Amino acid sequence: MGMKQKLKSIFLVNHEQADKGPAQENQQDPHPQEGATLTLQHIIDQFDHAADFVHKSYLNERLHVLYFSHLVNEDRLERDLLPPVLTAEAPLALLTEQSQFKPVTDTKKCVEGILSGMAAIFYEENAFMIDVIFPVSRTVAESETESIIIGPHEAFTEQAYTNLSLIRKRVQSSHLKVIKLSVGEVTKSDVYVLYVKDITNEKYVNEVIKRIKDIEIDAIHDTNMLIQCIDDAPYSIFAQFLTTERPDTIASKLVSGRVVGIMDGSPTAFSAPVNFFEFFSSSDDYYQRWSIGTATLFLRFAALIITVTLTALYVSVTSFHYEMIPQNLLLTLTESRSRVPFPPIFEALLMETTIELLREAGARLPTKIGQTIGIVGGIVIGQAAVQAGLTSNILIIAVASSAIASFVIPNYVMSASFRLLRFGLIIMAGFWGNLGLAFGLAYIVVHLSGLTSIGSSYLSPIAPFEPYDWKDVFMRFPFSTLAKRPTQVRARNKVKLKMKR
Repeated sequence: MGMKQKLKSIFLVNHEQADKGPAQENQQDPHPQEGATLTLQHIIDQFDHAADFVHKSYLNERLHVLYFSHLVNEDRLERDLLPPVLTAEAPLALLTEQSQFKPVTDTKKCVEGILSGMAAIFYEENAFMIDVIFPVSRTVAESETESIIIGPHEAFTEQAYTNLSLIRKRVQSSHLKVIKLSVGEVTKSDVYVLYVKDITNEKYVNEVIKRIKDIEIDAIHDTNMLIQCIDDAPYSIFAQFLTTERPDTIASKLVSGRVVGIMDGSPTAFSAPVNFFEFFSSSDDYYQRWSIGTATLFLRFAALIITVTLTALYVSVTSFHYEMIPQNLLLTLTESRSRVPFPPIFEALLMETTIELLREAGARLPTKIGQTIGIVGGIVIGQAAVQAGLTSNILIIAVASSAIASFVIPNYVMSASFRLLRFGLIIMAGFWGNLGLAFGLAYIVVHLSGLTSIGSSYLSPIAPFEPYDWKDVFMRFPFSTLAKRPTQVRARNKVKLKMKR
């Protein structure tokens, strides 16, 4: 290297160091390493420029208290816990002897404790943590997305400990195990994995824990985000974890041998492994007579067929297969479509898009206004479209029936998946008629056959073929006949019911 090149490299290095300045050179790591030496100044520096951070000093600045005002119970801290320490002749001895003051020597654990709602107390060279957590949360209310007629009406909240208490109240067993994990490099959200020992297969428990630990992401705010990070097939349109806001549903999943997860800050819990047919089951099925529950299940599967195929079948028949229509109905259909200038595929896509716009508008607006928009908008737009010659009466009936049938499916995530699939089937039916519709349905079945939920078959109990489980999947037999847990969960204890009469 020549002399000029050496001088140039030295100049560039010095120039970069000068640009950094002393502030950047001395900047501390915002994420303290575990095992780092704990000092008062280090903790204060960690929460620099935090307006909600409280730092108070007592006893001629020998005792310092650090906390976040909105996370702790300040009245309890200042009225019950601090006065004995401040009036004691030997504060250090009192702090050491009292069990509520826990010594801490690690910077990372101290920072995490303060962020979780604890208070840090520094006395001279010693540090202690005290639990004065007072989180703000809403009261237990009824679920708005999973309403039922008969049965309990409690729903989860955004507070994990409240949700755990709701589950513990229903599963009062020492075999119910809870494992605490953390996700999110920045948010550090708490995730709790629950299972019943001696019932749940340990393979599924370990798999769920492994997948959660393998997540490397800055932030996860909700359970529905979490399960997308641990799916078997993340690009699939179908959910591979069952989510619910109902504690009674989660309790039944635990007893049946499934793994459950709840997340702090989310009112939704998940369970796995899950099969495709679980998304069509509701708590109502078990709180009513078995015959009514069976009839309701049949109705939901009929609604599935209607919402997926009815509009696509209309497009297929009116485009290619007029011979399938009865003669009397054919005359009515011909007269209805005589003023429509568009081919059936464009006509159907237009109306389906309009229905989805009304649905989204009704969901985002306040409840009373949303209901008015949905009802009035549907009637006015439908009637105006027919009179303007943009669509036929029969298509309006088909689209409305498909929309109504989608609401019968109790799980919103699964209902939304089929609403999206409906557009694909309409396009295939518009180009290739019944052949395109058949290929579309076949592709859906093949795709479902290849899906798994934490390694378990998604189409169980059809594939693999387990006819015994059909009594609680396609029908709801009396409880006396449901003596075994589902085969899919591979439970260690397969028997869940022993009738004495």
